[in-house]
Amino acid sequence: MLAQRDSFGETIVDLCDLDPRVVLLDGDLANSTKSDKLASARPDRFFMMGIAEQNLVGVAAGMASVGLKPWVASFAAFIATRDLDQIRVVVAQPKLNVRFAAHYSGILTGYTGRTHQVVNDIAIMRSLPNMVVVAPCDAVEARAAMFALNDYEGPVYLRLTRDPAGVVTAADHRFELGHALLLREGSDIGLISTGGQTLRVLDAAETLERDNISAMVLHVPTIKPLDVDAVVAAAAATRCILTCEEHSVFGGLGGAVAEVLCERQPTRMQRLGLRDVDGESGPNDALIEKYGLSSAHVVKAAKELWSSL
Repeated sequence: MLAQRDSFGETIVDLCDLDPRVVLLDGDLANSTKSDKLASARPDRFFMMGIAEQNLVGVAAGMASVGLKPWVASFAAFIATRDLDQIRVVVAQPKLNVRFAAHYSGILTGYTGRTHQVVNDIAIMRSLPNMVVVAPCDAVEARAAMFALNDYEGPVYLRLTRDPAGVVTAADHRFELGHALLLREGSDIGLISTGGQTLRVLDAAETLERDNISAMVLHVPTIKPLDVDAVVAAAAATRCILTCEEHSVFGGLGGAVAEVLCERQPTRMQRLGLRDVDGESGPNDALIEKYGLSSAHVVKAAKELWSSL
């Protein structure tokens, strides 16, 4: 069990050691985002900006404009909403090399409650021209993604989760931007997921297999640019598609997949995610159960879709 935020803290130190242009700016959340690992190891590369998130983005843009590679660490709720105008105008429009590490994404945020949760951040960020959107499934993939994204020219939104979780990514994995990963073959139903939800989807696929439903699992770590060919291939190889995400069903992975299939491969599909609601405080298991994101709920939704064919 590894936490993506711990992987972030360790990896940003390694990136600073490898690349003299890398710096990290944090919005008074270093203990939560694990940016404090860099503050201790390389204090000359760490900038604590205080609770002034809009200014933080402006400073990062200024650093990028003079050739540095700033990473911004804060909660997803603050980056995607509180900082949105600054990101749109001074980062995305000029396509500056600012990488946003959006921690505490989704609803499993350690009792922070709805004020510190955002469930439509993928929708917001993928709508911005020039913005890349990435959501790794585990801590190992998060580390691999950081190395790849550090060399990308342009703004990036990296969606990271809080708590330790299982790992399915190989230790030697090389992250490819815009490339979806076929984690499990299947011919009856295609399960397309992103972020930490992929771990629950893989568990669901095993249950479906025992019930004689062959479920393909396509993990989509890059929501934008989307691997259109992989999505089309998944739909062509199965009879229906179920998208799964710890995010609103409006404008997230499900919306992106629906857009592609509508144009390229009309397919019966359903979207599993949060339906026009905010999150709330509570234990992780209770929240996952309440909002219909558990492996059991994925199985139930998949069976209902399959039986409707």
